[in-house]
Amino acid sequence: MAKKASSTATPAPGAPQAAEESVTLAQKYTTELEDLAAQARTDGAMTTRLAPYVKCFAVLSLLGVLSNASVLSLSPVYGGIPSGIYHTRILMAGCFVGWSGNVAFRDILPRSLKADQLLPVLVAYVPLVQFMLFRFSDKLGALYGPLLTECLTLFPAAVMSAAFVADELEGAGIPYLPSFIGDAVPGIGSWGVLKGAEVLSGQVLSRNVGKTFALTRMGLEVLLSGLYAVLSPSKLLLLTAPAFLHTAVLNTHVMAPSATLALNTTLLDQQWMLLDRRESITGYVSVIESLQRGFRVMRCDHSLLGGQWTVVQGIQVAEPIYGVFAMLEAVRLVDIVTVKDEDASALVVGLGIGTTPSALVTHGIDTTVVEIDPVVHEFAAKYFDLKENNPPVLVDAVSHTAGLVEQGKTYDYIIHDVFTGGAEPVDLFTLEFLQGLSDLLTPDGVVAINYAGDFSLPAPKIIVKTITTVFPTCRIFRESPAPMDLPPGQPDFTNMVIFCLKAPHDKLSFRPARMEDFLQSRSRQAFLQPQHEIFQSDFLGPEDKEILRKNDTGRMDEWHKTTAAGHWDIMRTVMPAHIWELW
Repeated sequence: MAKKASSTATPAPGAPQAAEESVTLAQKYTTELEDLAAQARTDGAMTTRLAPYVKCFAVLSLLGVLSNASVLSLSPVYGGIPSGIYHTRILMAGCFVGWSGNVAFRDILPRSLKADQLLPVLVAYVPLVQFMLFRFSDKLGALYGPLLTECLTLFPAAVMSAAFVADELEGAGIPYLPSFIGDAVPGIGSWGVLKGAEVLSGQVLSRNVGKTFALTRMGLEVLLSGLYAVLSPSKLLLLTAPAFLHTAVLNTHVMAPSATLALNTTLLDQQWMLLDRRESITGYVSVIESLQRGFRVMRCDHSLLGGQWTVVQGIQVAEPIYGVFAMLEAVRLVDIVTVKDEDASALVVGLGIGTTPSALVTHGIDTTVVEIDPVVHEFAAKYFDLKENNPPVLVDAVSHTAGLVEQGKTYDYIIHDVFTGGAEPVDLFTLEFLQGLSDLLTPDGVVAINYAGDFSLPAPKIIVKTITTVFPTCRIFRESPAPMDLPPGQPDFTNMVIFCLKAPHDKLSFRPARMEDFLQSRSRQAFLQPQHEIFQSDFLGPEDKEILRKNDTGRMDEWHKTTAAGHWDIMRTVMPAHIWELW
């Protein structure tokens, strides 16, 4: 009889060990999953803790960029210097109000609304408010116009930004420090982030403004509003629609073909025509023509770089409208110069519309132009018949001339003619820069320096003292006669040209101009021969000993604020207010 089969199977060899390993492996995976979950919770908690700080950093950084965009947008109507006089104080005041009043704003605003959600709306309306206020610029003036405009645009954005940051960082003091120090760190750090973003974005814009639509004045403000909307979305974004619609359709300051066409339609109704415009590193540059008065000018922000008469008594001409540019050509008339035109060389620092370098080239002089703004050069060649016999050097003059000195390069003539934004760039009038120009002159070389300023201020005396410290023999001429019996404190804004020799001489004198010197130009017949001389003994007294040195230009910057405001008034007499406002 067969044996009954056992009901219990005999385990295979090694089965208990395998089962044990499976259990161990499962426990290991379970432990790892629990660790990953714990890590995820930790990371999520860390992200949650860091998110407010990241958003605060973003809000402050955008405010720093908006700060630069605000000044840039004001500069075509008010000039770069007047636009910046109250700018920092407005920004600081807005941040102070927002930071100190965050609790009050929290109580005033609905509980469902945070301060940052107002920022996209406020910034979206910045171009619209600027556009509307520009038409009152003549009544507001160069000082109060920017002040009022930024009080209604930049100030509210600063208030809401600071209020939001204060809410988010409330109670975020630094441990292990005295409370009065630890509690102050968030505020000080926030201001540091804002100013750092302002400085960094300013450096980027100074090199790249106008290269793309997003880097134009209006384009940048629209972009900022969009970034604020992404950062703080809410139903309030519906309120931005009218502002964006106005900017897209009606704002002629937008650098778009449709806006330019609309702008020109308005200008043509007033007998003006816009030939071209571009935003560039030195400002808003345009070429505009008066059809009624028959002249064409190149504009940079709220100043003119030069111009030509296009029609005189019904005849097509190309005559310079400013006598000072013809006077600069008198370097050829200095009688110590014996070199022939065809053998001479000239360096021109600052181009404008190119009146002086074009004349030198026409006389056969080997002429090199140094101009920092490529758009200025492009417009001078395209609209003012710039003549050249060397490629332009489109770089900063300070570094370029220093390089020329190292190369041992020399010139028979140097023309120093730099002016934009209502004031001279002070770095190009320092003792060190002028010494570099002296090194670039041949032994019998001549330099002509154009300086535009307010003679009622100390600045022109400091400039002349600095120039005569470097160049031993000089003569100074005004563009126009000095006003008689000018009341004390009244501005006396004019151009003066200082002619100097490199080497000491008893006297600097000019030969009489000949017909060939005038290049068949009536303006040169009137202004080429220097007139209205200022004698150094009458201009400089024994007490006038200050000279302008590199890294010590602070006082000049302060005087330039007054000069720029006076220059603004003069520019409003050259072209009507609405032409300056319609940029």
